[in-house]
Amino acid sequence: MATVKDFSVEEKLIAVLTLQKIDSKIDEIKTLKGELPMEVKDLEDEIEGLQTRIQNIDAEIGSINSFVEAKSEGKKEAQALIKKYEKQQDNVKNSREFEAINKEIEMQELEVRLNEKHIKDAGFELKDRQNQRMRTEDKIAIVEDALRVKKGELEKIIVETEKEEKQLSDKSDAAKEAVDSRLLSAYDRIRHSYRNGLAVVPILRDSCGGCFNVIPPQRQSEIRQRKKIIVCEHCGRILVDVDLNEQVKLDI
Repeated sequence: MATVKDFSVEEKLIAVLTLQKIDSKIDEIKTLKGELPMEVKDLEDEIEGLQTRIQNIDAEIGSINSFVEAKSEGKKEAQALIKKYEKQQDNVKNSREFEAINKEIEMQELEVRLNEKHIKDAGFELKDRQNQRMRTEDKIAIVEDALRVKKGELEKIIVETEKEEKQLSDKSDAAKEAVDSRLLSAYDRIRHSYRNGLAVVPILRDSCGGCFNVIPPQRQSEIRQRKKIIVCEHCGRILVDVDLNEQVKLDI
């Protein structure tokens, strides 16, 4: 039984070209999905961020409410002291005591007004946080609607292509087994160097099918002979002749 190293150059080219056509078909499916997977992830991340914002707002609301409670309690204590001092005024023995008590009353009245100001200011802050929370909830609802639409679109494409993609993925794994290890390494390196994933390309109109630079006639003749692996001197892609490219077809 022949091993990969016993294969002729033509057989090696057929093997790597077959792999390229399978992987290109997989790329077509991924292109069909487009940016949907990334968009879905972005929307999910946005929702998570908005939910974290609500948690932070809730924490701030809780802190403001605790502050208001403390200031309300301080106001009550100051009002209670005012009543206590007012009763003491009825039993003062001299004007000095009266003035001292009156000063305490004034200080507590100031404390009442100060607490009332704090409570009022906190009320504005509380309303602002509540409005922020409502706006954030509205934003979450909008993003969730968008997420449902995007997920629906993605799931539809997945249902339509899942079986084919699985078959192609299995074929790609099997095709890699037939490719010379050094050629496969070069193929993977070249394929990941270009966004379109093309590492093996035919000559089209006397030009490289990847970068479209002209291939000299002598070079084209060598490629048609299939005696050695030839790469484009401009982009580094593996070159095959048109006949071989048309000969290799996918059985999907």
